[in-house]
Amino acid sequence: MSDVLAVLVTVPSPAIAARIGTALVKEGLAACVNVVPGVRSIYAWQGKVCDDRELMLVIKTTRRRYAELERRVKALHPYRVPEVIALPVRLGSAAYLRWVRQSAR
Repeated sequence: MSDVLAVLVTVPSPAIAARIGTALVKEGLAACVNVVPGVRSIYAWQGKVCDDRELMLVIKTTRRRYAELERRVKALHPYRVPEVIALPVRLGSAAYLRWVRQSAR
């Protein structure tokens, strides 16, 4: 098992996606943030079923940097309860995983 994580975060707009993604990379909390447009989120919130258009951030980082990354996302995110889900990267290109480790310093 690798120590690299892929963290998923949904955001409401391209501007917020850019703000969070840029901050995470500049601050060394993430090696890369992919912004995936066109996400449709259907979810329960405060007793209602919501259906919203969002963007998905796919953030590459390490286990060591996760706690600080989560705190930073929550500080920058407009949602009261933002989605922040970390998925372990079990396998990947050795060179790419090494780059993620070096970049998420």
